[in-house]
This record gives sequence, C-alpha cells and structure tokens, in this order.
Amino acid sequence: MAEQKGIIPLVGTLGGINFYYLNGKPIARKAGGGFNGNAIKTKASMQRVRENASEFGHCSEVNKAFRLALRPFYKGYTFTHFHSRLMGLFTGLKDLDTAHKRGERRVAEGIAHDDGLKLLQHFNYTPACNVRKVLPFAFAIDSSNFELTISNFDITQVGFVEGATHIALTYGVLDFDFNSLDSQLHLAPTMVMDASYAASNVTLTLSSLPSGIGTRLCVFGLRFYQEVDGALYVLNAKDGVGIVVLECF
Repeated sequence: MAEQKGIIPLVGTLGGINFYYLNGKPIARKAGGGFNGNAIKTKASMQRVRENASEFGHCSEVNKAFRLALRPFYKGYTFTHFHSRLMGLFTGLKDLDTAHKRGERRVAEGIAHDDGLKLLQHFNYTPACNVRKVLPFAFAIDSSNFELTISNFDITQVGFVEGATHIALTYGVLDFDFNSLDSQLHLAPTMVMDASYAASNVTLTLSSLPSGIGTRLCVFGLRFYQEVDGALYVLNAKDGVGIVVLECF
C-alpha cells in the first residue's frame, strides 16, 4: 500500500492497482488478495469464518425477536447500542451450548445450561438506568401467580431523574421460546405515581398467566414522566428508561 502522488488523485482500478481514499488520503495498492463470496463458501481455510457467520446470524435472529418482545417496556425510546449489547448476551448464551459442534451452537441450548438463566437474569439491560438503584427496595415474586410485591416502599428513596415528576412501573412475564422464537407477554396494569405516593407496599398483578410455551422471564421496567399543565410527557433522557429481569423460570 502506498500513498498516491500527483496533481489528480485516482479512484478505481487501473492496471491491476486499486486507487482509493483512506482517512482522507489517496492510496494505491495491488488489486486482489481480499476475500470473495465463493472463497468464503468453499475454501477450507474459511471454515472458521463460515462457522462464525452461521452462529452470528442465529444470535442476530434471537436478538431481533427478543427486542421486539420487550418493546412494550421501552416503546418510543431508542437505546444506544442496545442491539450490540444484547448480541453480547446471546453470544455468551450460545457459547454455553455443548450439544452441538462449532458453527451449529444455539442460544436455546445455552439457556438450558446451568448458567444460562443466570446470564439472562444478571445481564445489565439498561446501564444508564439501573433499576435496582432507582428503586432500592426488596422485590418478591409469588411462584404460583407471578404477582410482584415491592416491600418497604418509600417514594422519598426513589431516584427520580432530573425534571421528572412521575414514575411509571411496568411488570410482566415474557414467555419466550428460544427455539421457535415465539413469545407471549403477560402484563400487569402499569402503575404511575408521583412524589406524594404514600403506600409502603406496591403490588403488581398480571392480567393473564403464562402458559409455559418457553422460558418465563419476570421483567420489570420503569419510565419517568414530567407533568406539564396537567398532562404527562415521557422523559426520553438516557437515564429515563430502565429494564431488569427479576427472575427466570
């Protein structure tokens, strides 16, 4: 590779030389030597590339379905690097699959691993809004009806973000099949409270119960709002939306 010299820099291929710009500088290098589609598909030396591509594509499909299933918790909000961060989660789950050879490993097999549910539960879904720091209380889920209770609740201890007058709590059980990517989300009515909320316990009850089509994730979300002239407006600050997986079954 060499930098082009001359009055008029070239762009394109001429006489077996590629001419192009790199970081704003005109560069010339011998054409060829790169990978092409046929080589990746057929050459033995590209086997690892094919394996990685297959597993990456699978994790990407799971990622998309999972994000769509969680959409009610952050509708209208755009997370920075949410897709790429979740890819890290699902790649880690895929790596737990010991039932398949490299190139064929699957997220669902990782979920079935002893550490699979732990990864799902302990993953930091919203680093800019740590739910357990915003709501530093005890969360308990009834294993029979999935009812969520937040005990010893004290509104003065809630970490309201700047400009917020209200906080909305959303709770649901995401019944997600990591094989078929089918899912059902069972939600409790959203609870909205302001700084005058006085109760010491918060209970969120599902409107319907999961049937068990797959892994059941107890998902809790919060969003902040600002009241203006009697109307509530969503605060789309980077720390204004939080999601956490409380338990997995």
